[in-house]
Amino acid sequence: MPARMRHVRAIAVVMGCASLALAVSVPAQAASHGQGIERAVLPSGDGWASAEGSTTGGAEAAPEHVYTVSNRAELIAAFEEAGDAPKIVRIAGTVHGNSDADGTPIGCEAYQQGGYTLEKYLAAYDPAVWGSDTVPSGPLEDARAASAKLQAAAVNVNVPSNTTLVGVGKDATIIGASLQVKNVSNVIVRNISFEDTYDCFPQWDPTDGDQGAWNSEYDNLVVYGSRHVWVDHNTFSDGDRPDADQPHYFGQVYQQHDGLFDIVRGADLVTVSWNVLKDHDKTMLIGNSDGAGASDRGKLRVTLHHNLFKDVKERAPRVRFGQVDSYNNHFVATAGSAYGYTYGIGAESKLVAEHNAFTVPKGFDKATILKKWSESSLTAEDNYVNGRKTDLVAVHNAGVPTEQLTEGAGWTPTLRTKVSHPLLVPVLVGLKAGAGKVSGR
Repeated sequence: MPARMRHVRAIAVVMGCASLALAVSVPAQAASHGQGIERAVLPSGDGWASAEGSTTGGAEAAPEHVYTVSNRAELIAAFEEAGDAPKIVRIAGTVHGNSDADGTPIGCEAYQQGGYTLEKYLAAYDPAVWGSDTVPSGPLEDARAASAKLQAAAVNVNVPSNTTLVGVGKDATIIGASLQVKNVSNVIVRNISFEDTYDCFPQWDPTDGDQGAWNSEYDNLVVYGSRHVWVDHNTFSDGDRPDADQPHYFGQVYQQHDGLFDIVRGADLVTVSWNVLKDHDKTMLIGNSDGAGASDRGKLRVTLHHNLFKDVKERAPRVRFGQVDSYNNHFVATAGSAYGYTYGIGAESKLVAEHNAFTVPKGFDKATILKKWSESSLTAEDNYVNGRKTDLVAVHNAGVPTEQLTEGAGWTPTLRTKVSHPLLVPVLVGLKAGAGKVSGR
C-alpha cells in the first residue's frame, strides 16, 4: 500500500475509533467458573478496596461477556459491547494504543495537523526567538494542540464498571495506551505490562520553573473519580523509550511521559498490590492538586503493599488529602540512577508508611526519602534502609532542618493481609511482584 494511503487509513482509524470498534468482531470465550485469576476477587481485608463492600470486577461475567482481545479496536469493542455488565477482558499478546485497524503500530506523523512538525515548532518557539516570558501561541501552537487532540482519541481508552482486565500468560502487554478508569466502580486490573504511554506533542512552557520545561500528557493507568479498584501484579515502565535516552531541547529533556499510574479527583477505596513500577520520573500521584479539597477530602483511601519501586525519581507516591497505607513495599535506587525523593508529603495528607524496605547505593542521603511539600503529619515506623531499621522522620528532620515533619497520621490501618518483617520484603517482592507472577487466587 502506498505511504499516502497508509497515512489516510491511520487518520481514519483515529477519527472514527468508536465506529471502528463496533465493527470489530471480538470472540467470546467459554467461561470458566473455577477459581483462576480471571474470576478472582479481592480477598477480604486486603486494603482499602475491600472496605464498604467488595471489589469483584467481572467475576460474575456471563459466557457471552468473556472476551479475548489482541489489539486496540477489539479492546474498545469489548468494553462497548458489554457496557457496565460484569465482564472479563483478556489481553493476549501486545496491544498498541497508537495503531491502525489491524493493530499495526503507527508513528507520530499520522496525527500531525495544520503543518505541525517538531522541527518547525522548535524553530518558532526557541527562547532566542520567542522569548522566555510567554507561553507559545499562534498558528503553530494551534497545530500542535490539534495534533495532540487527535492522538488523545487513540491513546485514551475508557474502562467501564464491573470489569476484570487481565493478561493471558506471562507476556500480555499494552504499549502506548492510557487506560482511563474514570467515574466508574468495581474494576480489577491484573497481570499486564504497561509500557511507554508517550505524548507525540509535548508543549514547551518557558515559564515552568527557572529554566522552562516540556510538559506532556498521558499516564499508563489513571484511576479518576472511581471507587473499588484493585490493581494487582502488573508492571509499569517506559519500555524502550526511557527518559534517560530522550533528547534535550532548549536545555531541557524532551519529556514525552507523564506519570506511570495516578489516583486522582475523588477516587476512593483502591488497593495496589504486587506491582512493579520502574525506570520513570513522575511515578504516582495520589491527589493531583492542592486546590481539590472539595472533591478529595475524605476520599483517596489507598493501600499500597508488596510493590517494587525501582529507579523511580520521585512520587512513589506523592500524597494529597488521602488516607494512604503503604506497607511491605521495596524501594530500590541503583547507583547512577536519577533520584529526588520517595514519599511526597502533600496538602492534608495522612500517610502511614510502615514495614517497608529501601535498598540504596553507598553515600545515598537517607534524609531525601521523605519530601515535605505541605504542612502535614505522617506515621513512618519500622522501615529498614539497607537492612538497618531507620527512623525516616528523624533522619529527614536532621538532614533537612528547614522542612520539619511531624509524626502521627491520626489513624491506624486495619485492612492488611499478613505483614512481613521488612528484612524479608526484598525477597518476597522480588519473587512475586509484577506481571507474569500472579497466582490463581
